[in-house]
Amino acid sequence: MGKVVSFQQRKSGRAGRVSTILVAMGVAGAAGYFGPGFLDKLPLPNAAQLVASGSAEAIAGRASVIDGDTIEIHGERIRFNGIDAPESAQFCADAAGRMYRCGARAAEALAGWLAAASPTTCKFVERDQYGRFVGNCTRADGANVQIWLVRNGHAMDWPRYSNGAFSGAQSAAKAEKVGIWQGQFELPWEWRAVQSQQIDNSSIVSLTPSAVSPAAASKQSGACDIKGNISRKGERIYHVPGQNYHARTRVSTGKGERWFCSEQEAQAAGWRRSRQ
Repeated sequence: MGKVVSFQQRKSGRAGRVSTILVAMGVAGAAGYFGPGFLDKLPLPNAAQLVASGSAEAIAGRASVIDGDTIEIHGERIRFNGIDAPESAQFCADAAGRMYRCGARAAEALAGWLAAASPTTCKFVERDQYGRFVGNCTRADGANVQIWLVRNGHAMDWPRYSNGAFSGAQSAAKAEKVGIWQGQFELPWEWRAVQSQQIDNSSIVSLTPSAVSPAAASKQSGACDIKGNISRKGERIYHVPGQNYHARTRVSTGKGERWFCSEQEAQAAGWRRSRQ
């Protein structure tokens, strides 16, 4: 009897191709030994076992959510193709101007939605600069993951990579003011660029309290209840809880006013503390 050849997932492109060839040779040899009906009786390999680095076609399984645009299946990190979601540490403003963790909210919504129809299947597109599997993904019921995220305001069409594939879903979400479209937010790719620049600068000079990034300040505080107000003279003043005008101050994001998560964040943005 011939040798038994097992299906194994390979990480390197060359190793994956060699493994595939060996498997094919083993199956073909077995077919010749046992007869033509042998191949029909063989169980098909799981989609996850078809993944090879450069020639991967699809991977399927229970998805673990990393953030709003990245999941993991069977240890393979998968980045959704053509969309971009707010980062986990990123804050957005809601319709009332209150700050909330829009990145964390996107990840939570995605986890619940994927769990409702598992497994998730992702078709390979390419490897990105970090070596991640970039793919187009669907739930078990056939619903497209990227379209759902963009349509519900949890992510954005990323023209740099999508060629506008999700622009229709984005226009609908924006018109209905759902998710991040309910208030103000920073484009995820621009937010990352700012964070990267701040990290680069911190390696040259130490950060002073007024130079702490909004994301870092937000983590330190944990609450976004500082009201940034713009006076009739155009002066930017923030009010902290307990001050005389905090309760009566209204934040109008349409006028450029905003909420802050810490005094350091407010000062870094160019606002001063109220004297009362």
